[in-house]
Amino acid sequence: MKNKVVIITGASSGIGLACARNFASKGARVVLAARSKSVIEKEANELNDKGLAAIAVRTDVTKAEECKQLIHSTVEKYGQIDVLVNNAGISMRGLFLDLDLSVLERLMKVNFWGAVYCTKFALPYVLKQKGSIIGITSIAGFHGLPGRTGYSASKFALHGFLETLRIEHLKSGLHVMIAAPGFTASNVRKAALGPDGEPQGISPRNESKMMSAEAVAEKIARGILKRRRNIIISAEGMITVFLQRIVPKVLDKLFYNHLSKEPDSPLK
Repeated sequence: MKNKVVIITGASSGIGLACARNFASKGARVVLAARSKSVIEKEANELNDKGLAAIAVRTDVTKAEECKQLIHSTVEKYGQIDVLVNNAGISMRGLFLDLDLSVLERLMKVNFWGAVYCTKFALPYVLKQKGSIIGITSIAGFHGLPGRTGYSASKFALHGFLETLRIEHLKSGLHVMIAAPGFTASNVRKAALGPDGEPQGISPRNESKMMSAEAVAEKIARGILKRRRNIIISAEGMITVFLQRIVPKVLDKLFYNHLSKEPDSPLK
């Protein structure tokens, strides 16, 4: 990681922030991108105070021009881009029957189009370095999660985009990695949108029993260094991918039964 230039979207909290801290500690020059300008600037300053290299660029990934500016600011500061980590994302919970369509549109804009925009503008620079494009996705991109149609759809779309990008650049030295964490302790569920588009405000799951964002960041770092293709970052995720291939109907029932036990689950 030493002296590599790494852009991380959604870097104000959770996995994105943990990645920024992890990569910087390994000698990378990190670029923190998120909408919360004060948060990422504070974090970048703290990293710089420790003798590490970091800058903050306020970015709303749903806006192509801001993604373009993120890439421009990075190249202006560091002259190159080695790794792009497309981490920015939001979740949702609610039956499709009850959803306002704006919820699905919002999920696709952040989770899918945000990654597409950033990748489009960063790709020429990453190709020069024979670097890495990373997508932080989910098990929801391998098998649909009931009550989360917009989330699963956005992650399936991201998977298809990244896999195709990988194939298009088989001979160019580009590394493309899909990283699928399991349930991770973060604020993503608290900020998840309900059927009306308003944040649900509380997590329906016990966050204390989940993998930490720091543990996920370390696995992502190792995956980048080893130029892995896909990494499934949980035992439950590995089991899910295996079952999806051989007994998908059984997995449908397992998912339904499991998620129906969440507090205030929309599933009956």
